[in-house]
Amino acid sequence: MSLPTLINMMGQLITAPSISSSQSQWDMSNKAVIELLEDWLSHLGFKCEVIKLAGPLEKYNLVATLGEGDGGLVLSGHTDTVPFDEGRWQSDPFTLTERDQKLFGLGTCDMKGFFAIVLDAIKDMCQSPIKQPLIVLATADEESSMNGARALVESGKLKARYALIGEPTSLTPIYAHKGIMMERIRVTGKSGHSSNPNLGNNAMDAMHAVMSELMTFRQELKAQYQNADFAIDYPTLNLGCIHGGDSPNRICAGCDIDFDIRALPGMSNQALIAEIEQRLPVIAERTGTKIQLEHLFPDVPSFATSLESDIVKACEALTKKKADTVAFATEGPFLNQMGMETLVLGPGSIDQAHQPNEFLALDQINPMQDLIRSLVRRYCLEA
Repeated sequence: MSLPTLINMMGQLITAPSISSSQSQWDMSNKAVIELLEDWLSHLGFKCEVIKLAGPLEKYNLVATLGEGDGGLVLSGHTDTVPFDEGRWQSDPFTLTERDQKLFGLGTCDMKGFFAIVLDAIKDMCQSPIKQPLIVLATADEESSMNGARALVESGKLKARYALIGEPTSLTPIYAHKGIMMERIRVTGKSGHSSNPNLGNNAMDAMHAVMSELMTFRQELKAQYQNADFAIDYPTLNLGCIHGGDSPNRICAGCDIDFDIRALPGMSNQALIAEIEQRLPVIAERTGTKIQLEHLFPDVPSFATSLESDIVKACEALTKKKADTVAFATEGPFLNQMGMETLVLGPGSIDQAHQPNEFLALDQINPMQDLIRSLVRRYCLEA
């Protein structure tokens, strides 16, 4: 059996739905994608370990290893995609479609296409004598809970010196990004007839005070923390959605607000949450309501790899681009926690990710493959 062509592999990966979402009606298994990758990597001589995650759905990580040693390189990607907008695609999101020198499909750039590019790039290198291991890592649920990466940290199984995550960065090396946490504040009051405010306790009124406090905290963060390496050089706090009440003529008994915070490297997510928690009881006491803070997802830490790291310098030289930062989150901090010096660099643009008609431009493929081969030679064959 010979390995399918790059386009054929990418087409098969796109055809296998693997959406992950906090909404149960969208969430699904990534098993079909993992099975394809396991089959192809086994054919290339990799030792494949498929790891099932805890939970009701069949979610899996794949760790495929070629060679042995305590150094080497991890080429990492996630197997899941976000949901898609029904009716807003010009072609079937689950069929790889080529037009205008671009490959369209759900996951082409974010980031199933990366796996096809990797396998096609390394297929002729796998029979070469290898001094340090080459590991292909495929994770689950990056687009929702990041449970795949969290499970790897807990297991402590994955070990290598360097790691490259192939998220779409337009082939620009990314050495740092902000963290993210998504939170909910729930205010519980008491309903009653709106003709007499004394009959209830309006949760929406109390939420007004909560929102004011969050906006004050946002300004304090902006004034206190800056990092000129980021385009948005301060931590952000976004009030994302609010729900409360059920009728104009009833006193609102409950109101929720969901928000996110994106912290700069060096800041503690836990310290930020503790600061918010400390401010809420004062509002609850003043308004006579119950106020609770809930985590919508486990937080993702900020990510930073030293600019002096060899993989950063190597990728700057190979791409002729200075390493940069981004605002979106990746699995980078979790790979760093496992002791790897990690860089984020991949084909395609984040501007196309999570959008209808997601695509990967064909001119991104060859440069990415040249970079992959160079890193494999540097860290695995010549190490």
